[in-house]
Amino acid sequence: MLYRMVWMVVFALFAIIMLYSFFLHGRFADWIVKVYQKLFRLEYATARSLYQWTIRNHIEIVFYVAIVILFILIFRLYLNWFMKYFTQINEGMDNLVREDASEVSLSPELYAIERKMNAVKHTIVMQNNERQAEEQKKNDLIMYLAHDLKTPLASVIGYLNLLRDEEEISEELRKKYLAVSLDKAERLEDLIDEFFEIAKYNLSYITLQYSRINLKRLFEMLLYEFAPMLQENDLTCRLQIEEDVMLRCDADKMQRVFDNLLRNAVYYSHGGTEIGITATCQDGETEIRFANHGDVLSEEKIERMFERFTRLDTSRSTDKGGAGLGLAIARQIIELHGGVITVQSEDNIITFVIKLPV
Repeated sequence: MLYRMVWMVVFALFAIIMLYSFFLHGRFADWIVKVYQKLFRLEYATARSLYQWTIRNHIEIVFYVAIVILFILIFRLYLNWFMKYFTQINEGMDNLVREDASEVSLSPELYAIERKMNAVKHTIVMQNNERQAEEQKKNDLIMYLAHDLKTPLASVIGYLNLLRDEEEISEELRKKYLAVSLDKAERLEDLIDEFFEIAKYNLSYITLQYSRINLKRLFEMLLYEFAPMLQENDLTCRLQIEEDVMLRCDADKMQRVFDNLLRNAVYYSHGGTEIGITATCQDGETEIRFANHGDVLSEEKIERMFERFTRLDTSRSTDKGGAGLGLAIARQIIELHGGVITVQSEDNIITFVIKLPV
């Protein structure tokens, strides 16, 4: 742009010099006299006198007017050339709001603007793709949970109808039907809780209530609650935590993290194996590990492990697992405490590692 402006100035100076030579030292007078002769059908002497009276006596004014006209033409050409940049930028802005993936293309002089507009374009496309993927996950989740709700509900209704219609049912069969109905009703309650999680759980607005807790006591209480589930799945749990390991955290929310991780380990452990929970303090941080024996996780699953609405099982079993919020919520709680959570999968051992500042 600077080069073009310099060339425009040079051209204007050159044009002024040419005009000056044309008016004062060229054949301008002879050309005007001939024009007057042909236009008004005058003799040479009369045409020359007319030229003397109309132009020669006012040559400076005519010269200045010619310069003004010349500058208007040059400015018009420069303005037309400069306005094309605004047209290109306007077209580039229109390209930003289009949903196609085509990049913005501008003149080389606007390379910096082109690069920034393409960066914005890529960001918008990426955000739209993420939004669509998130919306699709929510839609799939609602569809799956609706199906999951319908299945146990149908079982509850079926067994209750049997209890109502069968007048001479044995006590043993009655207890069996009630046990199945209760189990399915509890499953319904879990699924409804998942719906509430989706509707109301937003950690962005949560305020942590810090307190100091004994980590081993917390896990002992948690394992007591999980004892029936561990026994039902033929699993054992080994707790390796020193008596004096203390943790400053929001106890209720951290218990939720440990509950999610332990429940996840129970769901996806091979029967007859052991779940290991260890905690150590070193270098100003507390490291907590959950290790269980299960199928090796692919890199794709590990990368998506902590995304909302992501479930590890591909069978969509209605008897285990939730909406895929547990690990996402766990990570957010850990990050609110200033920590990190990662997962490793090797040799059929899945290990979740939590690091929290002391």
